[in-house]
Amino acid sequence: MTPFDYARATDRPEALRLGAVADTAYLGGGTNIVDLMRERIATPTRLVDVTGLPAEIVETEGGGLLIGAAVRNTALAEHKLVRGRYPVLARAILAGASAQIRNMATVGGNLLQRTRCSYFYDADGSRCNKRAPGTGCDAREGFNRIHAVLGASDACVATHPSDMCVALAALDAIVHLDGAGGPRTLPFDALHRLPGDRPDQDTSLAPGELITAVELPPLAFAATSTYRKVRDRASYAFALVSVAAAVEMADDRIADIRIAFGGIAHKPWRATKAEAVLRNGAATRQAFLDAAAAEFADARPLRDNGFKPALATRTLAAVLASLTMGDAA
Repeated sequence: MTPFDYARATDRPEALRLGAVADTAYLGGGTNIVDLMRERIATPTRLVDVTGLPAEIVETEGGGLLIGAAVRNTALAEHKLVRGRYPVLARAILAGASAQIRNMATVGGNLLQRTRCSYFYDADGSRCNKRAPGTGCDAREGFNRIHAVLGASDACVATHPSDMCVALAALDAIVHLDGAGGPRTLPFDALHRLPGDRPDQDTSLAPGELITAVELPPLAFAATSTYRKVRDRASYAFALVSVAAAVEMADDRIADIRIAFGGIAHKPWRATKAEAVLRNGAATRQAFLDAAAAEFADARPLRDNGFKPALATRTLAAVLASLTMGDAA
């Protein structure tokens, strides 16, 4: 591990001042950044501990929720208003990692965690454009069972690992930021980037910019929502495919809908094409299959992950059946 300085911020202005120094990283629970430093993937010369910043969950005037970036994942999943109004978020958090990691991990850190691609972590033996731009991507011709089928590029086929972020994408969350340019907000879908030719740039954050909160808009039908994760084993495994969905029904028709996929792209994948097929239509299995076909029409599977579009289709159909028909299948 590269030697580094450590500082603990007592408030936001101090965090921003300390974070403005080059080669500085913010430290939340440390469940990802510390691993990256041990493997020499990340080499910051200073860590700024921001766990002392406000860790509150407050109701907004419109009936949404404002979640401080320092809130622990466990506290968020267990919060009464989250479980009642946004069950998809609570279920996504509980599907990720172990209880010990959830107790440590923060909301801000979860948003910034990096891919778990094995080639990204293999600093001594593999080419990785995300780790070292311009060196190549060994995953494209290597073992790529867990990799992306949508939104990838010649430079990178890695997937985003977060479960929480898939739910936040489906809920149209808003990310609150602060930095040298002052406070600003980003739509959640604009936070993470597709790889293009710069896969080393995971997010749209400016240098030294700090995530301060995540806002959940008042979405009444989010109470009818769920998250389903398909993985190789039942515990402590990242998603091969996951689905977050919320549905508003009007009689037997889908009045409105939100869908996001995990495990299929470089970022949490908001399924706008599938939503467009389903909105104002009948809630039938054929409609669910048609929606998935529209979303995956541009899929580009690799040698080992050709099963993902079909798996995602079946998972989406099962999730939507459970939300619209009470079908537990």
